[in-house]
Amino acid sequence: MITVDNIAVEFSGTTLFKDVNFVINENDKIALMGKNGAGKSTMMKIIAGRQSANRGKVSCPKDTVIAYLPQHLLTEDNCTVFEEAAKAFSHIFEMRDEMDALNKALETRTDYESDEYMSIIEKVADLGEKYYALEDVNYDSEVEKALKGLGFKQEDFTRQTSTFSGGWRMRIELAKILLQKPDLILLDEPTNHIDIESVLWLEDFLVNKANAVMVISHDRAFIDSITNRTIEVTMGRIFDYKANYTHYLQLREERRAHQIKAYQEQQKFIADNMAFIERFKGTYSKTNQVSSRERMLEKLEIIEIDEIDNSALKLTFPPAQRSGDYPVIVEELSKKYGDKTIFNAASFSISRGEKVSFVGRNGEGKSTMIKSILGEIDYEGSCTIGHNVQIGYFAQNQASLLDPDLTIFQTVDMVAKGDMRTQVKNILGRFMFKGDEIDKKVSVLSGGEKTRLAMVKLLLEPVNLLILDEPTNHLDLKSKDVLKDALKAFDGTLILVSHDRDFLQGLSQKVFEFKDQRVIEHFETIDAFLERNRIKSIKEMDLKL
Repeated sequence: MITVDNIAVEFSGTTLFKDVNFVINENDKIALMGKNGAGKSTMMKIIAGRQSANRGKVSCPKDTVIAYLPQHLLTEDNCTVFEEAAKAFSHIFEMRDEMDALNKALETRTDYESDEYMSIIEKVADLGEKYYALEDVNYDSEVEKALKGLGFKQEDFTRQTSTFSGGWRMRIELAKILLQKPDLILLDEPTNHIDIESVLWLEDFLVNKANAVMVISHDRAFIDSITNRTIEVTMGRIFDYKANYTHYLQLREERRAHQIKAYQEQQKFIADNMAFIERFKGTYSKTNQVSSRERMLEKLEIIEIDEIDNSALKLTFPPAQRSGDYPVIVEELSKKYGDKTIFNAASFSISRGEKVSFVGRNGEGKSTMIKSILGEIDYEGSCTIGHNVQIGYFAQNQASLLDPDLTIFQTVDMVAKGDMRTQVKNILGRFMFKGDEIDKKVSVLSGGEKTRLAMVKLLLEPVNLLILDEPTNHLDLKSKDVLKDALKAFDGTLILVSHDRDFLQGLSQKVFEFKDQRVIEHFETIDAFLERNRIKSIKEMDLKL
């Protein structure tokens, strides 16, 4: 059991939250929710011990293990997969190395009666007691077993982590967590940059194999699948619900309705008493009553109504000019990098107005196919772009390509043309950049703000073929819903790569699966495809530990 006791965080005269109390029990699966800036990541870092609170403390039983997976992965590019996973035992290795160093120091010293010599003896004894109390484990064998359970092959162990995609790096971090056998796993946006199959595996792992879990995520389907409790951070306080995200939304609406009713009743009570005070404050016989009511009103705690984030993305894609019947025709398309075949003899066509999904594990060729369609790489075979096709492309790393030294306004003004330049401020306002905010440097923007800004650039010219590679990373739930509605209304052709099942639901009419060097066309929605493959996918990726 982990206790968060009277935690408060303040900075620059602003209170992020105060007097926060809750308990994390064994096997709790908690969604930590709240609007951007409410303090969710800060709360998680405090529980993880990565940040200190101004007041309060986090307490837990001795030897409790808390594992933290931040929003940005920690894998280093100068390590092999095996070396990175073995860092799960780094504290044990450090203890062993320190003991060896102290013993060597004792061998060379002759000041047997000195305080320093006795101090070293005591350190060796303390470390030895802790070290030899540990279970006798073959750590190399444990690392190998964990990595193989997560889908890595023996030949992958010596590869640099830099050669792996985001989904596989996530698995390296999860291997480290698994090897620690933590009592609590903290996850900050764990589904960003990983493929659907990896998300399915992660869900299964967290539900069936993990102890307590706390997660921050904008992936509605993911958090609904794994959580049984929701803690909302709002207005410096928390509200704790024994419910998953969808049920929590219903309960929150009910709570707010009760708050509004109670607030209205309190305001009427205050108004009635103020009227009494105003009427009788000069009347001698009512002096005591007036004073009593004045004191009562001074001590009265005003009921607060939960804030609602009314800021909303306003997104409409410009009408698309009519393209040819088949915006994309791929025939016998093959791509290799050295001896590695990405896909071989792929053939398919996409009709005007179709909305299709590219799915498959990271590294199976989805982004490579997009680069082929865009003409950014060489390939064998044929990829034909249809008549009058105008392509709009949102890359997976689009937000990171923005110039950090430019302001929001400058970023858009540089690419706006003609009459559009006079509308820059209005356009930015629709994307929740208002007033003085447009003078902010890109370097200080959050991930969600950068994603919205990158989308502004995409909309400056009408297109009839949209290619979106993970467009929802860093977008909050409300913005994702707005984007989804805009894509539904888009009258052009859409190619979509996304791991977010809730976002894809009802949006994709056809699925192209990238697997085993092939591109397989499925004439079904993403929901039908995932339902048919879910059990098989999870079994393939299941841990054998």
